[in-house]
Amino acid sequence: MEYLKKNYFSIFIICAACIGFALWLSDTVSAQPVAAVQTAPDQVIIIDAGHGGEDGGAVSCTGVNESQINLEIALRVDDFCHLLGYSTIMLRTDDISLHDDTARTISEKKVSDLKNRVKLVNQVGNGILVSIHQNQFSESKYHGSQVFYAATDGSQPLAEQLQDNLRAVIDPSNNRQCKKADSVYLMSKIQCPAVLVECGFLSNAQEEAMLRDAQYQKKLAAVITCSICSYIQEESGENEI
Repeated sequence: MEYLKKNYFSIFIICAACIGFALWLSDTVSAQPVAAVQTAPDQVIIIDAGHGGEDGGAVSCTGVNESQINLEIALRVDDFCHLLGYSTIMLRTDDISLHDDTARTISEKKVSDLKNRVKLVNQVGNGILVSIHQNQFSESKYHGSQVFYAATDGSQPLAEQLQDNLRAVIDPSNNRQCKKADSVYLMSKIQCPAVLVECGFLSNAQEEAMLRDAQYQKKLAAVITCSICSYIQEESGENEI
């Protein structure tokens, strides 16, 4: 396992490129319950599947809710992290909203949900957050993954590394650059390094079909995971000889 953890990036890139490793993984996914939030001695990867429940997020060109695709990719990221021996926390493991019982309207539920996600993330004193989302635009020609980062220390270098890896493995023609998430509530309120990944455009028919595909989801998850783990290794100095 130590050999894998120190050399996983090259291993994952090769596996993602040929989809061999992703094909090997079972479709059965494991999940950590929200109630498991705690401060662990090692770095914890916090995985946020955006939206959920009454808030389905964007709707794809074939009528699939963003929240469903977000969760499927997030669960696969969780599996990869566990395979490499990293601790994780999933903010949601089902198609639910994390709002308080007192919230009544859709607007109240959305606000409560976001505040609860922030609270859960900030309870983890040594976390790194990755929030999984999908993009959408009125014109169907746009495509490609894009990474946004919080203002917290470490967020920008993590985002840059992840954007570069998504380009190298998923789509070399993707010229999008990572950006600071100035107007994203979750990214503006958390205290740990954090990135938000717009995995692709649900308004683009070709990309939407890929985003619904299990093998493509595994490939995305592999790149997201190895990028975060590589960042952790670099920050801890474990890659130094």
